[in-house]
Amino acid sequence: MFQRLRSDFRLSIITLLGLSGFLGITPFAVLRFHQGDTATGVVDLLILCGVSAGVAYAWWTGDTRRSGLFMAVVACFGAVVVAGLVGDSGLFWLYPSLITSFFLTPPRIAIAINVTAVGLMVAQGDAFSSLEQMGSFVSTVLVVSACAFVFASRNEDQRRRLEHLATIDPLTGVKNRRAMDEELEIAQAHATRTGISCALILLDIDHFKKINDEYGHYVGDAVLVDLVKVLRKNTRKSDQLFRYGGEEFVLLLPGSDGPGLKTVIANLQQLLRNHVKHPGGSITASFGIAELDWGETVGSWLARADDALYQAKESGRDRAVFAEPRIRVVPQLA
Repeated sequence: MFQRLRSDFRLSIITLLGLSGFLGITPFAVLRFHQGDTATGVVDLLILCGVSAGVAYAWWTGDTRRSGLFMAVVACFGAVVVAGLVGDSGLFWLYPSLITSFFLTPPRIAIAINVTAVGLMVAQGDAFSSLEQMGSFVSTVLVVSACAFVFASRNEDQRRRLEHLATIDPLTGVKNRRAMDEELEIAQAHATRTGISCALILLDIDHFKKINDEYGHYVGDAVLVDLVKVLRKNTRKSDQLFRYGGEEFVLLLPGSDGPGLKTVIANLQQLLRNHVKHPGGSITASFGIAELDWGETVGSWLARADDALYQAKESGRDRAVFAEPRIRVVPQLA
């Protein structure tokens, strides 16, 4: 659980804000019922249920966007209803709700929610004791929302940059090994759920160290970049390419198997020979291919592809080796 919170920023924010909302609203809900204010107590209870449901949905599905939007709407419009029931003392609940919406949803959506909530608050008018109080409230809310918008926008931009740096290989522009681990887990789960085949290709540039030693790392880097361009141009949009490390790359091909997969491999081998060159001539690559077996783990799947790549290099390089399916032990009846 803690690992998931550390790796998923939006889920951690939703969980923290949900817990804060629960701890902050619960005492007031209890107090409302104790004082006989049943209507406001019910509203507080509904807000608590909505916040709890949003957190539970985020944990269950991993969909933090829908759950965040739902929680922001519940918090803001719930605060509007509470203010209408209890008067100006309920105005204070809208401030944290408006700020929270910027953590739960993208800044522009948060602005739309906040403007709508404030508009409804002003339209009903029951929460204000005077026009002067209404004007002061609207002014302060606008200032708070503007500051929160600037902060949230900068934070969102920085988060995107950090995610990019954490998951993209800076030289080739393809996803790195960290991103690969996540995508393989997703692909394995999808294949298990749908039964759609999925293939994993490990490819390694032959004699790449020799290229670096003889012509320099600048030439070696250019070879890597050219190889990525060829692979990207000649694979489907649904296929994914990752830099596994050094001169090794991983291709994830959903919906590929059998003869069609062999044709794809042969075509890629020929394209690399024809279009990726260095001062000493063309490059070649060795391929290790593993089709995902039913019920197989990502670790086993990747290990079989790696073993196949090792066999391809040991048997002369510039060839493709398909991994054998896992050995299935069939239990015998006594």
